Amino acid sequence: MKNNPLQSIVSLLESISPLARIELLLLIGAGEACVCHLETQLGYRQAYISQHLMALRQTGLLDSRREGKYIFYRLAKPEVLLLIQQVAQMIGVDLPHMETVTPDQQCGCPTCTPTANLVSLNQI
Repeated sequence: MKNNPLQSIVSLLESISPLARIELLLLIGAGEACVCHLETQLGYRQAYISQHLMALRQTGLLDSRREGKYIFYRLAKPEVLLLIQQVAQMIGVDLPHMETVTPDQQCGCPTCTPTANLVSLNQI
């Protein structure tokens, strides 16, 4: 049986389909983030977030870099945000405003400062 080229589309859509992964992509798309930022902002346990980050990295959607004991994630394929935005528009859903870190919810990583850089998804 030949490999159906449409299977690649199915695989990508399946890989981003859990709600937590959409949230992670939107949040990371608002700016590079470490696991502690994601944990603080989304309220999920670190292990749960790490599982989803690993799956997104395996699909090639995320890149990472290490700074000391912290790992920072960024989108490897920012086009995935356009896909999510187009789907939201198609079904008439407003995407939530996502911020990498809010001043009242900072974590202990080296990038947290009182003047956190807030980026709206509308600026992407």
